[in-house]
Amino acid sequence: MIHRSSKIRNLKNFTAKIVATLCALLGIFFLGWVLIEVVQKGWHAINWSFFTTLPPPPGSETGGVANAILGTLAITLLATIMAVPIGLLAGTYLSEFGQKTALAAAARFVANSLIGIPSIIVGLFVYASVVVPMGQFSGYAGAISLAIIMFPVVVGTSEAMLNLVPNELRESAIALGAPRWKITFEIVFGAAKAGIVTGIILSVARVSGETAPLLFTALNSPYWPNSLAKPTANLTVTIFNFAMSPYAYWQQIAWGASLLIMTAVLALTILARSFFTESRR
Repeated sequence: MIHRSSKIRNLKNFTAKIVATLCALLGIFFLGWVLIEVVQKGWHAINWSFFTTLPPPPGSETGGVANAILGTLAITLLATIMAVPIGLLAGTYLSEFGQKTALAAAARFVANSLIGIPSIIVGLFVYASVVVPMGQFSGYAGAISLAIIMFPVVVGTSEAMLNLVPNELRESAIALGAPRWKITFEIVFGAAKAGIVTGIILSVARVSGETAPLLFTALNSPYWPNSLAKPTANLTVTIFNFAMSPYAYWQQIAWGASLLIMTAVLALTILARSFFTESRR
């Protein structure tokens, strides 16, 4: 009876390993397929003018996405400035001060719910609450929509990283008479800084390829982004517009911009993993 049970367990274990391996290989296959396809079709568009000139007019064979690159950087930077401080403070409250209070439970529920909300819903919300009252699309509205998407990621990762800090560090500082705020921001944050930076980088990578929120907020522009108070050029909406166009050169520019975003997200992911490895050490 024991021998038969052992054989069944070994068979189930072997089957689970085979299924898990096949699923992993399937994911790697599709990821590799996407990477190869984007690189093959996108590298032809990468040249000096791609990074330095405005988008080409219809029918033209020269132009780039310099304005969209600058607009994406400006919108993402502003979204990071809005989301990261608030997210860090919320994560600090959940980990260090609120913990098991009713307010903390409600805050965790809201943060977890925000993570699951489709980005297009966030775009519609910002469109109704910001774009319509302002009377126009704007880079500011786009940054607000991206900040809403980034916020729960920063909250979750910062709380998790702060919870990993041993309580002995806090107790030692309390025994020396250090105030609670100083313990939190100098000792606990110092111990968890690598993990917190990892969460911030992952949140930036999370919004780098978002298109739907920017379609409803920042829209797009063929001009240089001199002000975020008006429609602002960005890479994702430019890709959407150019990929749907009937012009072969526009489609090539769309592939080049896709390669640029993919490379940026890959670099951010590798950077985040390096910080995560450091935090685990």
